[in-house]
Amino acid sequence: MPNIICCECLVHTCRRKKELKARTVWLGHPEKCEEKYPKNAIKNQKYNIVTFVPGVLYQQFKFFLNLYFLVVACSQFVPSLKIGYLYTYWAPLGFVLAVTMVREAVDEVRRCRRDKEMNSQLYSKLTVRVRKAHLIPADMIFMRTSEKTGSCFIRTDQLDGETDWKLRIAVACTQRLPALGDLFSISAYVYAQKPELDIHSFEGNFTREDCDPPIHDSLSIENTLWASTVVASGTVIGVVIYTGKEMRSVLNTSQSKNKVGLLDLELNRLTKALFLAQVVLSVVMVALQGFLGPWFRNLFRFVVLFSYIIPISLRVNLDMGKSAYGWMIMKDENIPGTVVRTSTIPEELGRLVYLLTDKTGTLTQNEMVFKRLHLGTVSYGTDTMDEIQSHIIQSYAQPPAPKVRKSVSSRIHEAVKAIALCHNVTPVYESRVNGVSTEPESTEADQDFSDDNRTYQASSPDEVALVRWTESVGLTLVNRDLMSLQLKTPAGHILTYYILQIFPFTSESKRMGIIVREEATGDITFYMKGADVAMASIVQYNDWLEEECGNMAREGLRTLVVAKKSLTEEQYQDFESRYNQAKLSIHDRALKVAAVVESLEREMELLCLTGVEDQLQADVRPTLELLRNAGIKIWMLTGDKLETATCIAKSSHLVSRNQDVHVFRPVSNRGEAHLELNSFRRKHDCALVISGDSLEVCLRYYEHEFVELACQCPAVVCCRCSPTQKAQIVRLLQQHTDNRTCAIGDGGNDVSMIQAADCGIGIEGKEGKQASLAADFSITQFKHIGRLLMVHGRNSYKRSAALGQFVMHRGMIISTMQAVFSSIFYFASVPLYQGFLMVGYATIYTMFPVFSLVLDQDVKPEMALLYPELYKDLTKGRSLSFKTFLIWVLISVYQGGILMYGALVLFDQEFVHVVAISFTALILTELLMVALMVRTWHWLMVVAELISLGCYLASLAFLNEYFDLSFITTRVFLWKVCVITLVSCLPLYIIKYLKRKFSPPSYSKLSS
Repeated sequence: MPNIICCECLVHTCRRKKELKARTVWLGHPEKCEEKYPKNAIKNQKYNIVTFVPGVLYQQFKFFLNLYFLVVACSQFVPSLKIGYLYTYWAPLGFVLAVTMVREAVDEVRRCRRDKEMNSQLYSKLTVRVRKAHLIPADMIFMRTSEKTGSCFIRTDQLDGETDWKLRIAVACTQRLPALGDLFSISAYVYAQKPELDIHSFEGNFTREDCDPPIHDSLSIENTLWASTVVASGTVIGVVIYTGKEMRSVLNTSQSKNKVGLLDLELNRLTKALFLAQVVLSVVMVALQGFLGPWFRNLFRFVVLFSYIIPISLRVNLDMGKSAYGWMIMKDENIPGTVVRTSTIPEELGRLVYLLTDKTGTLTQNEMVFKRLHLGTVSYGTDTMDEIQSHIIQSYAQPPAPKVRKSVSSRIHEAVKAIALCHNVTPVYESRVNGVSTEPESTEADQDFSDDNRTYQASSPDEVALVRWTESVGLTLVNRDLMSLQLKTPAGHILTYYILQIFPFTSESKRMGIIVREEATGDITFYMKGADVAMASIVQYNDWLEEECGNMAREGLRTLVVAKKSLTEEQYQDFESRYNQAKLSIHDRALKVAAVVESLEREMELLCLTGVEDQLQADVRPTLELLRNAGIKIWMLTGDKLETATCIAKSSHLVSRNQDVHVFRPVSNRGEAHLELNSFRRKHDCALVISGDSLEVCLRYYEHEFVELACQCPAVVCCRCSPTQKAQIVRLLQQHTDNRTCAIGDGGNDVSMIQAADCGIGIEGKEGKQASLAADFSITQFKHIGRLLMVHGRNSYKRSAALGQFVMHRGMIISTMQAVFSSIFYFASVPLYQGFLMVGYATIYTMFPVFSLVLDQDVKPEMALLYPELYKDLTKGRSLSFKTFLIWVLISVYQGGILMYGALVLFDQEFVHVVAISFTALILTELLMVALMVRTWHWLMVVAELISLGCYLASLAFLNEYFDLSFITTRVFLWKVCVITLVSCLPLYIIKYLKRKFSPPSYSKLSS
């Protein structure tokens, strides 16, 4: 009993995951760390040296087909069950396993090399310095930056999918240190909470002990630099707190699984049906014997005798076919740079019903471009921006004359000035040494303030696009600090504006405002910009705003309404006192502050409407249309904001122009979810837009109802999705629909979704290769997915279905002949063909023509892309079904019967030669059947047919123990074999001709 308990404890200890703990990290003293932490390495490998062989064998023998052959091969070691030679069973099985292991080993070596390449970047052990535009390698606490403000921006789109830049603040104590070297001489440590999933929160403390009194700073999310984010400004120095498996990005990534294609599962089911037929046939044989003698042993001998009904070569042919498809995909010049990382599932590309795509970096380039300025009476586009420029030059060249009605020129000037002032953008200048950019120095005197040396930093790329546009039309933001900002006019004059108040953008208010005082005139102006829904009630009455916003949104532009209000000194002083008082209140502070600001937001003067476009990837619109026409439902899962996601869905034509969009209202409990689902149920043929929080509530209470409704939508957009939510949505579709899913993305936040999907496609993004490395297929551009699915997916599935069924036919026809032979000879369990004839039949005599089916195609690639509707038929799985399988069974029974009975009838006098007669007719029949199946001839197919026929004829000279050479060279033998072959094949050729003439398939109508 104690031994059993010890064993159980040992198993539990081995299986138990390492417990995640909080930790204390000392600055500059890695030796003080009490525990060992995980290696900071990317690992996409499935096996290691120890687990490779057992792992691959398990993956192979979990398939019924291979397990069955292992049992049959092992049975040949029992003398009473032995039929023929051992090598006839063990050689094919060994060959299959060898091919599989080699293929898996190649895949593993490739994964290992890719991981090695990614892990080869060296960083110092505990404290890491990361330069601008570089990826952060581990989760860190932000200690110090080269920026004077003590803060920096980071891009998090690879972590959470959000396009807005995030502001991060260095620990005040370490940022104040005179020199970088002091960071390692102080006695300080960071206490960090245990690793958690949540990427938006963190709790920790920073303590410095060598000063009196000791300094204690609390640490929050704004002091962190998570792995997979990119430094957008300056150089940062951080202390590493989490590595490897404990990093936030890795905790949000699911483990990669061994993916099995739907075709493999269908063939596995068919082999089980064949095994059942084999057992029934064996029982019938024993029953017809009258269950005489040791009938159970005879039953097993018959099972072994008919074992060729389930061909061992099925797996090796399919596996070699998969490798061939992978090679064809990678060699396709129309989709350069495509890499097949998982060579076991190319057929999945031809069976997809749901495509789940990321937004940022996948559908869009995340590059904002200013496209439209609308003033109500006049609109300016990209081709008329020079007119705006001339108006700006004119308005600053001459003093404005007072007019009762504002001219177009003055209205443009007001609008451009408002856009140049109302934002949170900071211009940054990098000092250059011999043309090479270096870190900003502490003195500003040496810095280069020229236009080509200026870059803009902001939390939102939209704001940068607006400021870049004002620069292009002549009004340039040259400097900004906490108190003021400076604009440069076309003539080079500097205008200074003092910042009195700033009201930042929030997702609740959907607007941002700024109050500035012009230095030259002392005028105080309140500028505001925001979403049309928020601004419509704030601006003065107008009759064009709503209509133009709708027009721009339909074009896929992100709209912002810009307004202003001039304030007198008294009005501002009154506002300031009320505002400061509200900020000091203890109860309901946020509400009181909002109320004071809202008192200003009344009857504002509408200046303009701006339209900014997030540039789409090349050919996104035609590609999405192609996929929709192919019957593929597209869901966009993004971590970005609802407005942004909806805008891109429209601009990319994921949601068509005339389609309604139902925005699912935020819900927080069961009752709200129920009401919102009911209102959604009443809508028909409309796209759904839902946020991650609402989705979570719906799935908690009404999972089945929600998925059922969402699946009826032509398009679904999920915004504010975490990486784990993306993977959860994939799994939901798999569970509830039984359809094949494909996920495509380019960032680290898409890895979970890619690995959960039946088929994962990664795009090599600007920010890294995490998605590309974890995917089954890697492409360089989104538009390549069209050809990958329509052409390669179609061909892989059609070819594998034909190949699989033909290999089964090859086994069934010889088993039918064996059954006829045994039944004629008093149900004896004696093999018709022995030794090399059986091995040769499955290999050199028929292997090349059968395998050449991987070159066949029913329609040309151009036709498959021109008529994507053809893809819909593939998803129904008609190329390989029980119906097509039964047709092949009937063909096999007919041909097997004709070959065997024909041989017995025509050669009743030369019965001893029945083996030579029937086997020759069998080989010829198989070669003719391959020719019958081919839809588009390739020169290699002809070569394969001729090689196989040549091999058979040449081998006749060496098969003395089976054939009588003097007999098979006679004319009688030749014409009788031809007659048998003709009777077995000619009716099938006639049926095929009649079917193509009177009931042609859809693809043949197109090709004709």
